Amino acid sequence: MTEKELQRLVEHVSLENFGWPFKHRASFNNRLRTTGGRYLLRSHNIEINPKQLLYFGEETLVGIIKHELCHYHLHLQGRGYQHRDQDFKRLMEKVGAPRFCEVVPGTVRTSIAIHRYQCENCSLVYKRKRKLDVRKYVCGKCKGKLKKI
Repeated sequence: MTEKELQRLVEHVSLENFGWPFKHRASFNNRLRTTGGRYLLRSHNIEINPKQLLYFGEETLVGIIKHELCHYHLHLQGRGYQHRDQDFKRLMEKVGAPRFCEVVPGTVRTSIAIHRYQCENCSLVYKRKRKLDVRKYVCGKCKGKLKKI
């Protein structure tokens, strides 16, 4: 599929499923790895991972386009366009857009490290995504020293 064909497909899906025109640019981006596509807030363009089309076909591609068009149309209307917003969730359900895309074979999604700390006084355990400076922070319950476990 060429960029022009992708542009026409996005415009068609927008009118067919949303009833609103897509007036910006849709393109393939080979650098996207763990995502099927993305909506760019500043330019209002949509980028699609071409590997999704290659591995999973046009039906999956249309689902990704619907998902990105949900972000696009809601953002332009000044409504909640983020994944956590109710407007976004309702529109996704209405048009049948998927929440997540398929994982491309050979792509590794890195897991987030969890750092664990324990209070030396009350033995309370804290789990954090980011490291804490144990010299700077203390236990929130008893003000005791923390140690990394």
